[in-house]
Amino acid sequence: MSGHSKFANIKHKKEKNDAAKGKIFTIIGREIAVAVKEGGPDPANNSRLRDIIAKAKANNMPNDTIERGIKKASGELASVNYEYVTYEGYGPGGIAIIVEALTDNKNRTASNVRNAFTKGSGSIGTQGCVSYMFDQKGQIIIDKEECEVDADDLMMAALDAGAEDFSEEEDSYEILTSPDDFSAVRQTLDDQGIPMASAEVTMIPQNYVALEDEAALKQLNRTLDLLDEDDDVQAVYTNLEE
Repeated sequence: MSGHSKFANIKHKKEKNDAAKGKIFTIIGREIAVAVKEGGPDPANNSRLRDIIAKAKANNMPNDTIERGIKKASGELASVNYEYVTYEGYGPGGIAIIVEALTDNKNRTASNVRNAFTKGSGSIGTQGCVSYMFDQKGQIIIDKEECEVDADDLMMAALDAGAEDFSEEEDSYEILTSPDDFSAVRQTLDDQGIPMASAEVTMIPQNYVALEDEAALKQLNRTLDLLDEDDDVQAVYTNLEE
């Protein structure tokens, strides 16, 4: 997904209704819980937690909600253990789909994900069946309207911090990093006061597939909508050409 279409999707998600916002907050809340469990409740000593807090703020999550999530995770974590699970498969027209979930009940999640694929005339495959078509990258999207830094200066700041690539779109900038360097690059830009519309480690398709059949596209969207409604699902990646 190019920086432009990625940015358009970010704006669309932020304009969604309260129910969608609640889903985003649920996703981030679970990520906070896992980050606290793995690295402790102090963001100064937990880079993953720092990244998630930045993600929370980019999604307009209130500070008191963030702090409450950290306190809850550090104090009551023994009661709920979340586990990352990944599913891979195909939608109509051979569209590759990767689903990342964070769950306390793998059987429930597997059933829901399988149901979403089936109702959209898709099929779940084995681990690795489509992930080889994607590259895992840190991706930072910056809204041009919110950024006062010159494009050349921004590019140099990103590359000096360890970024792999910098591209300029019509209304945004896209910075790509390796997964290992993502946190350091994001922190460097944050320290320089550069506003970020989105900053996360994501899966980027190596090639995109067009789906021109309207019936097939409707089926694919059925699967994606069902996955989007599932609180266990953290992220969904496809190689669909927008």
